Amino acid sequence: MEIAIIAHDGMKADMVQFLNKNLAFLKRPEIKLIATGTTGSKAEKIGLEVTKMLSGPRGGDAQIASRVAEKKTDMVIFFKDPMSSHPHEPDINMLIRICDVHDVPLATNDATAQLLFEAIQVRLDKK
Repeated sequence: MEIAIIAHDGMKADMVQFLNKNLAFLKRPEIKLIATGTTGSKAEKIGLEVTKMLSGPRGGDAQIASRVAEKKTDMVIFFKDPMSSHPHEPDINMLIRICDVHDVPLATNDATAQLLFEAIQVRLDKK
């Protein structure tokens, strides 16, 4: 299962906290992580193996959207900063739209992401 992780600058600390809380799950052999550049670097610093794309403003959101459309990415965790505007807002909206079009789960906050992870863990434990 490939999971994409993305966090705006104002949400990177929240993402790291979320990843730390879920380290055991994320280190399972069935889980493959991809991320936009800086978010991926932060994830690597806490011991996760991540395939890094470009940074979001440089096209990383679009790269992840492409993987969703190609059925390579199974879930997107995108901690958006709702209190800031972003110059690459069209890319963000495109990623959200692509997730909707291809029926790929998308979490934009800790609570929703945690629910998705718990559901996947239950499914993987049944195998």
